[in-house]
Amino acid sequence: MTALIETRHVSKAYGTFRALEDVSIGVHEHEVLSIVGPNGAGKTTLVNLLTGLTVPSAGEVFFMGRSIAGIGPTELADRGVARTFQLIQIFPKLTVGETIATAVISRQRKRWRMLSRLANDDAIESRVRAVAQAFGLADRLAARSETLSQGEKKLIDVASALALEPQVILLDEPTSGVSTADKHRIMRTLIAAARQAGVKAILLVEHDMDLVAAYSDRVIALAEGRVLANLPPTAFFADPTLIETVVGKRRTR
Repeated sequence: MTALIETRHVSKAYGTFRALEDVSIGVHEHEVLSIVGPNGAGKTTLVNLLTGLTVPSAGEVFFMGRSIAGIGPTELADRGVARTFQLIQIFPKLTVGETIATAVISRQRKRWRMLSRLANDDAIESRVRAVAQAFGLADRLAARSETLSQGEKKLIDVASALALEPQVILLDEPTSGVSTADKHRIMRTLIAAARQAGVKAILLVEHDMDLVAAYSDRVIALAEGRVLANLPPTAFFADPTLIETVVGKRRTR
């Protein structure tokens, strides 16, 4: 099966420190692939390589068969890969509608249109409402982002990424800072909205093993910059030694 986005024998060094060593992974159509590992395992470095923020010291990174090493997130978004961050990337004074509209404008290459003129563009307004509806934010379009709950801020962050109409989206700990009671609701919303938007694959960087178990089709574990495991979730969670290595303790059922 051909991967949508992949690394081939990628290594990344910072001076004498080897953050990644000979890592080959692929994300395939119709799957949620989770990347897990302890702190310092190389997860962030790997995602930075996959999103063009970093150039590998060795190896290659491809999206749809084309090299994307070091091209940067803006060019990569134009090609069809979007990313969210663990720390929410939104402007607090913008409304929900304006925040989503900014991404829509970027996708439609209307970067120089002022936000005050958005009401005159029916296509943009229609797209903004459709994205907001998918995330349950349709009644919050006029609300300033700073007034949203943490869970709603996470939703608008991902909504803005999906407004770019990506084929692959990378979610970096999308429920961090969200109450335990809301984590599954938010994950269900994110995945359903991504599928509704036509996203072909989701790459999830996550430390919450309950979320990984519930929503992954495949799990890749990193440790000390190397691939420790590449397994379906049932096989991954059946290995207590592997779980202990990844999270530092045995997972209780």
